[in-house]
Amino acid sequence: MKILGISALYHDSAVAFISNGEILEAVQEERFSRIKHDASFPEKSIKYILKKYKLKLKNIDAFVYYDKPFLKFERLIETYLTCAPKGFKTFKMSMPIWLNEKLFLKSHIHKFFKKLDKNFNINKLFFSEHHLSHAASAFYPSPFNEAMILTLDGVGEWATSSVSIGSNNKIEVKKEINFPHSLGLLYTAFTYYCGFKVNSGEYKLMGLAPYGKKKYVNTILKNLIDLKNDGSFRLNLKYFDFLTGLKMTNNKFNKLFGQEARKPESEKIQQFHMDIAASIQSVLETILIKITKSIYKEYKIKNLCLAGGVALNCVANGKIIKESGFKNIWIQPASGDAGGAVGAALAYWYYHLKRKRIPTKTDSMRGSYLGSEYTNSQIEEILNKKKLIFKHYSKNQLIKKIANLLSKKKTIGMFQGRMEFGPRALGNRSIIADPRDEMMQKNLNLKIKFRESFRPFAPAILRKDLNSWFKLNNDSPYMLLVDKVKESRRLKAKKTNSFGLDLLYQKRSIIPAVTHVDLSARIQTVHSETNKFFHELLVAFKKKTKCPILVNTSFNIRGEPIVESPQDAIKCFLGTNLDVLCIGNFILLKEDQNSTKLISYKEEFALD
Repeated sequence: MKILGISALYHDSAVAFISNGEILEAVQEERFSRIKHDASFPEKSIKYILKKYKLKLKNIDAFVYYDKPFLKFERLIETYLTCAPKGFKTFKMSMPIWLNEKLFLKSHIHKFFKKLDKNFNINKLFFSEHHLSHAASAFYPSPFNEAMILTLDGVGEWATSSVSIGSNNKIEVKKEINFPHSLGLLYTAFTYYCGFKVNSGEYKLMGLAPYGKKKYVNTILKNLIDLKNDGSFRLNLKYFDFLTGLKMTNNKFNKLFGQEARKPESEKIQQFHMDIAASIQSVLETILIKITKSIYKEYKIKNLCLAGGVALNCVANGKIIKESGFKNIWIQPASGDAGGAVGAALAYWYYHLKRKRIPTKTDSMRGSYLGSEYTNSQIEEILNKKKLIFKHYSKNQLIKKIANLLSKKKTIGMFQGRMEFGPRALGNRSIIADPRDEMMQKNLNLKIKFRESFRPFAPAILRKDLNSWFKLNNDSPYMLLVDKVKESRRLKAKKTNSFGLDLLYQKRSIIPAVTHVDLSARIQTVHSETNKFFHELLVAFKKKTKCPILVNTSFNIRGEPIVESPQDAIKCFLGTNLDVLCIGNFILLKEDQNSTKLISYKEEFALD
């Protein structure tokens, strides 16, 4: 039985394809459209899957959308009626969109599919609930037969947080917190206040937090949120504008903290914003620890699954592992709305059809390498057409050559195998570098990614070497856990009066490019079972340098989606200060290329 799961029309549209419960493909529309966080109906993704598997719509048994528009519309109307006459402007703006496409989504989807096949059967179209899709994406691919499931995001239809129990093929919701009380919206309000983009810049807020002091924790807990011992909460809505306005916060919020929201176009990040980031990050962690401790104590189930946008906060995830009491934790690598496509398809298979589920030893996400791939012959044809200078290597030669270039401080764009699903590049669509270089973090941010200097980079490390370098004792294949660098790898701190972003230039460890200012790192453990090539590259780099770690960041510039095609990779290589492109079995050196081929394209993408 073949099922397509669909997430669309809000942000991060995606499609997942499963066959008899097995996840075969999962792709995000942004990778094909080149529009970051693309919310449009995922036409390109669907066409890609149909073409790859030589299918027509009639060969698909079920199409499952990840939430229920009527319930979402009910929440919208009820909110406006409750707040009237406030909010009429946003009501007037949103109604045409709802009445034109979102409310009557079934007929909207039907029209799209009828363009592909005039005989499309609308009876094959089904709708999951938003938080069920999140819960299903977290539990069904996990290695657990039984687990608690915690989902946290901005808002679905009504729910913003849910606690469920997953057992065999069943998911049973136990508790929910409903809109407008939302941990995701609370964190997003501070994202907006610090001048970062809503539904996009939350990870920047998390990265900025270690530069600040937790000065405003009590202010937040006293004024903005009523937090109970079990982690349940209610927001004080008089400080927020998301119910009726076009902004996340209001003047009362500004007065509470003493400043207006930062204007990213004209105002620099100040120590104040770092302190705000540190404070809300601390509050988020406190709430999550209270929730997870409480549900562990109440239900006595040793496994925990996480999904929803809040589950992408890898700093908080690291605290949950240490403090919640749960023995095992598994986090959906595409925890945001994109992952809802996977959850919707799996929910239909297991939850609706009640199919038997047999958990796999690790998980069934295939390392999250669920996207497109290109053959060497396809790549070579493109390289020749663009008249670029390149060399072909066997796999063993390629690995040795790349390890050697990395040891010489070269920055390398990697385009290998299948594209990753979710927000993290995991070695196949990555920029990699030597973590021992103390200038690498600054150079990657400013000269290659063209983004803020404070942004940290992740270490990709051989799993067997993890405990020699970091305090983490868990697998972290999806770069979703943060922990500290071990004391034996740190350098003695020099006495300094530096604070804020000046802390960036202090060398703290022997792997400075991946050591954040608080001595933490967002860790990716690399396993030969899921990515043999990347694993072998790390082995070769370790053999050459005695360091089993590489800097790993996504292959793109700021504001651009991660590269999908060879053309995307070549464009990024020629338009940045990358030294090397390793694409399939080919290596391109920047110094070999004709200078007329070099381009500048960062202006094509808006600041994110």
